[in-house]
Amino acid sequence: MSAEVPAGGTDAVAAGAAPAAPPLRLVPHGLDVLRLSGVRATGHHGVFEHERRDGQEFVVDVVVHLDAAPAADGDDLAQTVHYGVLAEQLVAAVERDPVDLVETLAERLAHVVLSFPAAVRAEVTVHKPHAPITVPFGDVSITVVRERA
Repeated sequence: MSAEVPAGGTDAVAAGAAPAAPPLRLVPHGLDVLRLSGVRATGHHGVFEHERRDGQEFVVDVVVHLDAAPAADGDDLAQTVHYGVLAEQLVAAVERDPVDLVETLAERLAHVVLSFPAAVRAEVTVHKPHAPITVPFGDVSITVVRERA
């Protein structure tokens, strides 16, 4: 059986409960960061006819800069970026309307991230791990950084 210990620890109990210290007020230092990595979707993007016809896997990583304090203070999902919804929207954006360049796709995805009111800045990396490159390679990717005007 445990007893609550007032602020100040057990010495405060022995001396008669001291007044509780005011709650600690945390002040944000810059923006907070939400990361969503490895979102996979099949898209038909690329400059070659076979890329448009057959499609291929794209992998998306996003870093969302936001002030998480309002969400944390009120434990309110509506005050942050819902990462489940964000992931679904990123996949839908990869799967629709083919474009030639991964740069264009990354720009589209940055707009998706910034459509969330809490998002202030977006870093979006689009990986094209099966790009039609004639030499062995590990990955090709583009990262764009966009923020609200």
